Amino acid sequence: MQYQFSENISELKPSAIREILKFTGMPGVISFAAGNPAPEAFPTEKIASISEQLLRENPVLAMQYSITEGYTPLRDTLKKIMKEKNCYSPETDDLIITSGAQQANELTCKVLLNRGDTLICESPSFIGSLNAFKSYGVNLTGVPLESDGMNMEALEETLKTNPNCKLIYVIPNFQNPTGFVMSLEKRKSLYALACKYNVIILEDNPYGDLRFSGEEIPSIKSMDVENRVVYSGTFSKILAPGFRVGYVIGAKEILQKIIVCKQVADVHTNIWAQAICERFLNTVNMDEHFENLRKIYRHKCNLMTDTMKESFSEKVTFQKPDGGLFIWCTLPDECDMNEFCKKSVEDYKIAVVPGNAFLVNETEKINSFRLNFSTPTDEQIVKGITILGKMTKEFLN
Repeated sequence: MQYQFSENISELKPSAIREILKFTGMPGVISFAAGNPAPEAFPTEKIASISEQLLRENPVLAMQYSITEGYTPLRDTLKKIMKEKNCYSPETDDLIITSGAQQANELTCKVLLNRGDTLICESPSFIGSLNAFKSYGVNLTGVPLESDGMNMEALEETLKTNPNCKLIYVIPNFQNPTGFVMSLEKRKSLYALACKYNVIILEDNPYGDLRFSGEEIPSIKSMDVENRVVYSGTFSKILAPGFRVGYVIGAKEILQKIIVCKQVADVHTNIWAQAICERFLNTVNMDEHFENLRKIYRHKCNLMTDTMKESFSEKVTFQKPDGGLFIWCTLPDECDMNEFCKKSVEDYKIAVVPGNAFLVNETEKINSFRLNFSTPTDEQIVKGITILGKMTKEFLN
């Protein structure tokens, strides 16, 4: 039979990351290609205890249908936390629970953009969100990303030349894939441009709580006086990604539309996982929990970057991040980045992600690749980076 597929998926391709991850099942391959939290960061004993208590005391809550907006005690807890961060105003905002931040981002695009409307994103950016946006037939336009955030001159030029631009998508904290942080100055400039050109900002913040050095920078949402910032957060990096619990904050009018779309998509987010998240937030010392996470990721990042400094060719450049899960490495202009990434996994058994996997147009020229330090063990980090370092010297010299 000849199948005809919808226009919405005609331009979608398998994630290059997922394709590379196929190699990680091969014997002897060390993977720096994933983006998963460190397994040792999962508070498994506390989650087991909370889950057992929940299933004994209120099993119906965990097993019955729930409301689309999310588990009310969890929503109330998050509203309180985010209000303290100046990211939630009860007068103008609402907050609902989503199936991860991915769903928050996807549904925001769904309710705000029509086919052909322009959505501006950082280039490079998170492939999961890019594919979600592409599925709605939007004109996805990338703006060059610098070490302190989007190039603001290029952003304004893009806004000037795209009168039907509706949304700007950014990951200001420890951006995926680069690990870069948008400066306070650029956050203010971005918000000012959004106001000037009447555009909504979608601020995706999955990594903000994983800062292990440097000064925290206020969110763009905390600067919002015109109610034009939609903010998405998640428990995936601070608790467990398998829970698929995220949340979205934004203008009540926008959230009402998102609720209707979510009812169509999945009825509601896993209620058992929502209840676990709520009890975790209210029974665990979160300052200690976050400090433990930062300790784990600080150690892993230091171990990887120290080994890179010792092992890598000096022709490979990288910036040590202050948090998050990723390190962005750049090869000299004359090098074939895709060939490098292919050779690293096939010949050296080291999996990394090619930089063009994160571009709006994968055929664009980019000479960078992404490393992940959270998932591999200490032994794998030292062994894998040493091998990769040897390869950089052989490949580049």
